[in-house]
Amino acid sequence: MTRISVKVDGTRYEDEVEPRLLLIHYLRDRLGLTGTPIGCDTSNCGACTVDLDGGSVKSCSVLAVQADGGEVTTVQGLADANGEWTGLQRAFHERHALQCGYCTPGMIMAARDLLRDNPSPTADEVRQGLEGNLCRCTGYQNIVRAVLAASGQEVGT
Repeated sequence: MTRISVKVDGTRYEDEVEPRLLLIHYLRDRLGLTGTPIGCDTSNCGACTVDLDGGSVKSCSVLAVQADGGEVTTVQGLADANGEWTGLQRAFHERHALQCGYCTPGMIMAARDLLRDNPSPTADEVRQGLEGNLCRCTGYQNIVRAVLAASGQEVGT
């Protein structure tokens, strides 16, 4: 067992974990943060994307011990204290950028990282920035529109 200290969604946690425990399993099973889904468990789909120390990572490919001393933000940690969604979350809702919703947490977290690095992306840059996140339902058009809308760019409906 290895002792870790990690801040998740604004709360500091001190835990003993097995060195082989994946971050996704730590978040879901130990902390009860089930808003981040387990998709493929092979880092191919991106559904489990979270923010680790300022950058998006697929939490099924990161060990919990690698987050020691770090800060993790999950999709559950994005809303403010009153439960108000971020502009990106609202844009996903308003632009119907989801169907089954399974990929949505990872898409939002990856889009958040993209917009942090490139606040005014083109549609092609959005597609490229989200290429590691798969959606089997939407065809991506509304996802791209939502990210563009969140960046302040007016897009067609």
